[in-house]
Order: sequence, then structure tokens, then C-alpha cells
Amino acid sequence: MGKLIKNHWARLIVLTAALYQIAAALEGFFWPKIFWDFLTTNLDPAVRPIPILQVINLLLGILAFAWEWPLPLLSFAKTAMHRSIEARLAVYPLASLSALLLYQGTNPGIYYLIGMGVYFWAYSEGEIVCPEPWALPRRRRVNGDKV
Repeated sequence: MGKLIKNHWARLIVLTAALYQIAAALEGFFWPKIFWDFLTTNLDPAVRPIPILQVINLLLGILAFAWEWPLPLLSFAKTAMHRSIEARLAVYPLASLSALLLYQGTNPGIYYLIGMGVYFWAYSEGEIVCPEPWALPRRRRVNGDKV
């Protein structure tokens, strides 16, 4: 059996979270609700009358989706930002926090946390993100080995 490529697994988890976050943001425009409103009503101005949190969730969901599934038209796939696991580990906590604040976005917030954990696992094992999306990293040749 082959090895598990953890950054591909994390990419699928974050893609799911991003799509779910976009759907939650769109639903939040129609039914605005803060998840923590049973404790306090101080956060209600973030969702109504001006949908600030919904717009933030929509933008972060689109950013995460574009980052994890780069289109060849945008030529984002071969940039250093796309290949950086560290940048993902810096941005996705913000996406998770904004999703967890919105009532409809609690599930994508948890998915982001799981995806960040898998990305950290991949980073700690020295995995790299290939310049081409969904490609496998090339093996390094050792002197005399024919691989």
C-alpha cells in the first residue's frame, strides 16, 4: 500500500469546509443568527442590520475554495502562496473563527479545525504541496538507485 498524502486529505477537508461556509454565509443573509446568542446579545450587530459577519464568511469561503482548488485561468496554482502550508495554517484559523461565530457555520468551523490539524501533521512530517494541483511529489534519487 502507498503512503497517505496528508496535504491532499487536508485539501479535501478544507474544500468541504469552504463550500459549506459559502452556503452558511448565504443562508445567514436570510436568517441572521450568532451562534453564541444564548449567552449574550452583544454580538448581534455583527449580523443585523448590516450583514458584516455573513460577508466575511462569504469572502473567506471563496478565498479558501480558490486556494484549495486553483483554476488554471487565475494562474494561482504555481505561486509560492499556493504551495505554502504555513500560510494556510495562518489564514484558516481566521476562517474557522468567523465560521464558528455564525450559527449556520459551526460545522465548517469544525471542519476547518480538522483540516488545520491534518495540515499541521503534513507540515510536521515534511510534506510539500506540489506546484500542480493534485500532483504527486517526485521521488528523490539516491546515488545508484534507479527509481
